[in-house]
Amino acid sequence: MKFDTIDYLKTGNARQQRAYDVLTNHRILAQLELFSPVLVGTIPINIDIESSDLDVICQWFNKSEFIATLHATFGHHPTFTLWENPTHQAVVAQFEVDGFAIEIFGQNIPTFQQNAYRHMLVEDKLLAKYGEEFRQQIVSLKRQGYKTEPAFAVALGLEGDPYLALLAVEV
Repeated sequence: MKFDTIDYLKTGNARQQRAYDVLTNHRILAQLELFSPVLVGTIPINIDIESSDLDVICQWFNKSEFIATLHATFGHHPTFTLWENPTHQAVVAQFEVDGFAIEIFGQNIPTFQQNAYRHMLVEDKLLAKYGEEFRQQIVSLKRQGYKTEPAFAVALGLEGDPYLALLAVEV
């Protein structure tokens, strides 16, 4: 499956189709076009739970320009918040649209090289390899409070930092 566009969501499950509608009707990705936006996370690979958000990663070259764009484009949403994450040298914005929480995460790293994208590809391959029962196990762990990467690590018996452990199984 290709994740470089969101076209696959049109024929996905009901939540994926709704996500497609929200992202296209509100032109979320189109308004971020200069920053190479990519939808990542649990909704694209069908392991989302009720509280899952739409995660959009972006690449910025000029952090101030990215911040200004986020404020100008999405700052009117009542729930809009923006902060910087110095650990990951990232800018993060969150807001809600039509019942979906949306998180925009930007780094000065190409989107297809960011860990969120790489994790999603590994997770997608693991889901394809281990099947529906494994997918249900991941969803169950997420409902118990596990974040996505730790849920995969528990299900696979991976040791150490789950975020690094998942990248270690990257093919």
